[in-house]
Amino acid sequence: MSTNDKVEGTPGTVKTAVTVLALCFFFNFVSRGVGDTYMVFLLPLQSQFGWQRSEMTSVYSMLMLVGGLASPLAGAVFERYGARVLYAGGVALLAVGYLIASRAEALWQFYLGVGLLGGLGGGAIGMVPAAAILSWWYHRRLGTAIGIAYSGFGCGSLVMVPLAQALIDASGWRAAYSALGLGLLVLMVVTFFLPWRTFSAPRPIDKPTPGLQRARPLRDAMRQSRFWLLVQVMFFTALGMYLVLVQSVAYLVDIGFTPWQAATAYGASSMLSIVGISSSGWLTDRFSHRNAATVSFIGTAVGIGLLYALSYVHSVALLVAYVLLFGICQGSRGPVVASLSARLFAGSGQSAVYGAIYACMSVGTGLGALLSGVLHDQTGGYRAAFVLAIGCLVLAAAPFWTSRNVLVPPRGGGSRADAPRGVA
Repeated sequence: MSTNDKVEGTPGTVKTAVTVLALCFFFNFVSRGVGDTYMVFLLPLQSQFGWQRSEMTSVYSMLMLVGGLASPLAGAVFERYGARVLYAGGVALLAVGYLIASRAEALWQFYLGVGLLGGLGGGAIGMVPAAAILSWWYHRRLGTAIGIAYSGFGCGSLVMVPLAQALIDASGWRAAYSALGLGLLVLMVVTFFLPWRTFSAPRPIDKPTPGLQRARPLRDAMRQSRFWLLVQVMFFTALGMYLVLVQSVAYLVDIGFTPWQAATAYGASSMLSIVGISSSGWLTDRFSHRNAATVSFIGTAVGIGLLYALSYVHSVALLVAYVLLFGICQGSRGPVVASLSARLFAGSGQSAVYGAIYACMSVGTGLGALLSGVLHDQTGGYRAAFVLAIGCLVLAAAPFWTSRNVLVPPRGGGSRADAPRGVA
């Protein structure tokens, strides 16, 4: 028995592993929560500047697109310079971006602050480095760990979106952006002084999974059909979801709900996503990736149908049903794909591989956000976007049924010799 095997599972190791998981959760909380606050800035900005809805949603589209496309870069920085540089730098970019937004007078300044810098910062502290770090500390329960970390996205939206709405109501949108920026500056300092060397202690240095070459893991992964199937899942899921999400608050206001009700509904659905995301990781470990994904896709499609029905019937009961169903299933595909990627492409360079998959997802996110605004301007409503979103979900679910033998990780996630030396 090796020294590492002897200490595996000791109280100190377990405590550090739990701390790592909590940090991954928290930084996902910040990454998504801060970004999603843009939802409640739409109407105040439109009221002051008179911009078209498609112009404004394109800022959020850029935010998500840049965040995703920067994921391979985040993975490379993580592999080369480590977590301290990546996480502290990401929070700094977010802080600067939102301080710029607080002083903005033109649309291009929102593209710069929220879209570009916000996207780069959010991508740096999101799920790409978290998936790699967690794979070092968790082995048999990797899916559960990733699910818990992913639930930080939902918690972030739950807390930050209503908080931003309250700040806007109290002091205006400029003060709200200033408060976000200053808070992020404080977080940057704290992040820099975290004990990242301890958190990176079990980082594997042995050879990668057979089939991937150490020198070019991403290039080799892109030659495999399983890589592109994961891209299909993530791209069409993101496209469908953001055809709905980016304007959901404005949609609810337009059909008669108050801004506070709309923001609370968005936040509540994000809160419920915590349950769905965490459960999907557990279901993945206990049953299968296919079953966990299928249940979530069905639930999301039905939820969008309920949202569509609200355009005909103004009903609080329908709104509650939508929040419950859509919220529980929201984001639950993320842990499934992250767990699959970590297991199918384990070894050196896995963060770069997942970063590339995440980047392709961001293209769907950005396209969905942009199309939601374009379809609204062209049709004068939201129904076309909802119908298209359901079609995208069908395409996203297809690989789990048409190519299910390809998306099967090695038993146990790989050989025990290659397993991370953290908590099993």
